[in-house]
Amino acid sequence: MSRIGERAAAEARRWIGTPYRHQGSMLGAGADCLGLLRGVWRTLYGAEPERVPPYTPDWSEPQGEETLWDAARRHLFEKPLEDEASGDVILFRLREAGVAKHLGIQGDAGPHATFIHAYHGHGVVESPLSTPWARRIVARFAFPERT
Repeated sequence: MSRIGERAAAEARRWIGTPYRHQGSMLGAGADCLGLLRGVWRTLYGAEPERVPPYTPDWSEPQGEETLWDAARRHLFEKPLEDEASGDVILFRLREAGVAKHLGIQGDAGPHATFIHAYHGHGVVESPLSTPWARRIVARFAFPERT
């Protein structure tokens, strides 16, 4: 695991217990999945890399655009799906025909893999990266060593 990956996973774990809030990105006050990533980014690098415009819970589904995936490609390093490491950002497609609109940060890698994510109705939690979740992964990214 890279040093930045270790820091990202540790920071994401600090957010566990933060309630779910659509468009939120404040530790302890509320976050959605993107807000968790934004909060981890701020801790790692300071300011966020770009302004996040308001978004609806359906993201860009009506337009069929991969808005979240495109943003991840602008700021993170895309990796092969099988090259898992703690601290990776993992992007999920929740429905086969839908856009990728959920993300998390890998907690543990290997046979007992986990990921930290903000989940509607649950808040920020660390979940097993079980088969139903793993089969929905469409992309994997690493944080840059520096910005």
